Parts: sequence; structure tokens; C-alpha cells
Amino acid sequence: MAKDLQSSPPADLAGLGRGALKAEWEKTFGSSPPLYLSLALMRTAIGYERQCRTFGGLSPTTRRALASALGARAGQKGRAAGHASAPQPTAAPGALLVREWNGRTYRVEVLAEGYRFDGRTWPSLTAIARRITGTNWSGPRFFGLTPKRRMKTGKG
Repeated sequence: MAKDLQSSPPADLAGLGRGALKAEWEKTFGSSPPLYLSLALMRTAIGYERQCRTFGGLSPTTRRALASALGARAGQKGRAAGHASAPQPTAAPGALLVREWNGRTYRVEVLAEGYRFDGRTWPSLTAIARRITGTNWSGPRFFGLTPKRRMKTGKG
């Protein structure tokens, strides 16, 4: 006999308000739900977790395929699983980045492990751009490693 998988949240969750759903979430997952999670998504997640516990969830083969497709980012800290960042523009070690800002010329040497600026080694270009400008800038953009976004003209 085939397993009867549900495609929608269980009926017992349908009438629950935020307080009751929060309690059910904590019972199911062992932690509080994210602060701004919608009721619909809470119901769906709780229902899916119940279904996984009942029927076993994803097979190991499927888990491996998903992990491979995500570039094995699921185990990395500091970023939500599956949220791949855009490729970072880089300059080759030994390159010299030159930028003029407020009438002064700044030079940054690219190292294999960071950047040399003002007699110090820095972990990122963004930290250097912040030091130079006193405000938060994208370091790669400040040093001209990324193209500027073109504004839409509204024509045509």
C-alpha cells in the first residue's frame, strides 16, 4: 500500500492562532520560530516536519544530491544554508589598486591572504574603503573591481 503523503498542512493546525502555533513550533522543533514567520509558513513547516518524522524524510541519495547542488554550503557558518553569494571580484596577488579620493591617492597591494594598505594587512577591501571614506562602501566597487549599475532611463 502506498504511503499517503499530504500536500498541505494538517487540518489540526488550520484553526490555530499565533500563540498556539508558536507553542506547537517549539514542541516540534525545540526552539522559538523566527520572529516574522507567517502563520501559513509555520503551519507548512510543522506539517512537513511531522510528515518527515512519520515517513522518513528525504533519502540519503536525495540529501547528497541537494548538498552537491548547493555547493555543500549547508554546513558553512555565517550564511543561511543554500544562499550562495555572487562570485567576488578579485585581483591577482601582487596587483596594485589605486584610487583617488578627495584629492588624495590611495594605493592598496593585493596579497594572497588579504590586502596591504597604510603599513597594515587588511582582511577585506571593504574595511579599507571604510577607513578611507569614513562610511560603509563596497570595497570592490570603491576600487573599481565591479561595474557600476546602469540606471534605467524609462525610455522605450
